[in-house]
Amino acid sequence: MTYVELLDAAWRDHLAPREPGAPTVISLFAGCGGSSLGYSMAGFRELLAVEWDDNAVATFCLNFPEVPVYHGDIAALSVEDACGLAGMTVGALDVLDGSPPCQGFSMAGKRDMDDDRNQLFREFTRLLAGLQPRAFVMENVSGMVKGKMRLIFVDILRELKACGYRVSARLLNAMYFGVPQSRQRLIFVGVREDLDGEPSHPRAAGRAVTVRQALLNVPEDPTAFHVKPETNIYQDMLKVAPGQSQPRHHSHLRLPMDKPSPAVLADAGFGHYHYWHPLEQRTLTFLELMRIASFGDHFRLTGGPGQRWQRIGNSVPPLFMRAIAQHVRETILTPELALAP
Repeated sequence: MTYVELLDAAWRDHLAPREPGAPTVISLFAGCGGSSLGYSMAGFRELLAVEWDDNAVATFCLNFPEVPVYHGDIAALSVEDACGLAGMTVGALDVLDGSPPCQGFSMAGKRDMDDDRNQLFREFTRLLAGLQPRAFVMENVSGMVKGKMRLIFVDILRELKACGYRVSARLLNAMYFGVPQSRQRLIFVGVREDLDGEPSHPRAAGRAVTVRQALLNVPEDPTAFHVKPETNIYQDMLKVAPGQSQPRHHSHLRLPMDKPSPAVLADAGFGHYHYWHPLEQRTLTFLELMRIASFGDHFRLTGGPGQRWQRIGNSVPPLFMRAIAQHVRETILTPELALAP
């Protein structure tokens, strides 16, 4: 199966009717729905998404019209209201998923110990303690376990365990789970203490998908930025081989052809730097970007170019989360547990 065929098959799984007794998930800090799409591809039924950003909510609702959305500050969402919106009782949820904002931990940022966003994980643990799902998955940047940020990682791990869970944390790279992008993330998996089973992580699925494979027969899309031939940067980029940055403008990176793409970050393309097509003198189109992020050709984005790029850059790649969700379903949520009252 080619990468494009894999994306199409995963999209069909997303659209398929849910099985009786399908496992359930609530997504906190849902963004535009990268994690949600991964869970849906794995056969989960999403009961509620929580997100405050207007454009992210608009994009989520466009792609997941059947999923209830709490559009607002997560700190104002009570456990009782979450249960009411999701139509469930405490202890009945299978998986609580969340990716608390990570800018304060990121190696690409200032790595500020006092960044207020570093504390948003406490909203995750508050709802985890109150909802008591059978399992949870929390995703964050790899920088959380590096240098001075490791102190916060230890604090997070302690609080997750204090909610009544056995917890495992491991660095995983999306490129080993079907995503044509080298994106390393820290994945926490927890199992409620009164249940059997130990938290664990999926094994690497195989060889990495390359940019060449990802861009095969990509549909036409007019959203690329083409540089005029008479400009200096055009002449400079002619000299840049795939996988290299422009020597005088290091913020411009030409994607490799036969390797995965570097991580697609929220401020790339319309912020600090641009990703260039491997062979052409232009930036990526949004359809190409969605291929590299494993959203596929059918996912729809809203808003201006900067908003659309930010939605993808802030998202967990769907195929990455699908692999994690499938692993949790198969190793933790056995049929007996998933159907338990």
